[in-house]
Amino acid sequence: MADLLLVHGSCHGAWCWRDLIPALERRGHSAHAIDLPGHGDGRDLAAVTLEESAEAILAATTPETLVLGHSWGGYPISAAAEMRPDHLRGLIYLCAYVPRSGLSLIEMRKAGPRQTIGAAAIKDASGTSYTIDPDEAPRLFYHDCPAETVAYALPRLCPQAIRPQDTPLTLGQNWQGTAKAYIRCTKDQTIPPEYQAAMVADWPRTSVHDMHSSHSPFFANPDGLGDLIGQIAKDI
Repeated sequence: MADLLLVHGSCHGAWCWRDLIPALERRGHSAHAIDLPGHGDGRDLAAVTLEESAEAILAATTPETLVLGHSWGGYPISAAAEMRPDHLRGLIYLCAYVPRSGLSLIEMRKAGPRQTIGAAAIKDASGTSYTIDPDEAPRLFYHDCPAETVAYALPRLCPQAIRPQDTPLTLGQNWQGTAKAYIRCTKDQTIPPEYQAAMVADWPRTSVHDMHSSHSPFFANPDGLGDLIGQIAKDI
């Protein structure tokens, strides 16, 4: 059985794993989640960095931990593997950005085949963070999720610090040598499914998996996601 650390994406927090953690525990795994810096801790969002996000992940892992990152979470989990590959067992990217070395997440998003978020991302007056328009969030994140789940999620979405997402990440042999798997969500309306496929086009086919889900399979199909994570854990 696997020990898993779950890392949320933009504007989310540890709360988004509400349904997946018990699904994993029912399958015999241990799972826990963290809030990345700047999510619910009262921090000045202008001061939050990509490096400290990676350090927060490493502080919550052991060499036996599989780290799963959702969406933007693909960046800090990659940074953590580059910093301390001996402190985690492997990485699972859940409809997440796989960093292209030397680029920031913002640069990667702009390089995508189509832009999905657009005006739904609303910057604050200082330009240090953004929120997602609550009228657009159900379409972007939760279009196939139960109504109860959407009602649970929307008031919990929080501002996202821009600085970590505007920081280029350089990856080398540490990250390259880390065991990895990818879960592509074929109905994703946030990160285009074709872009997800392109980011892992040179990975072994056995390490790339599809779920017919929105950007939030942890809400749309937590049991199916739990089964798939268990399958991946056997292979990493």
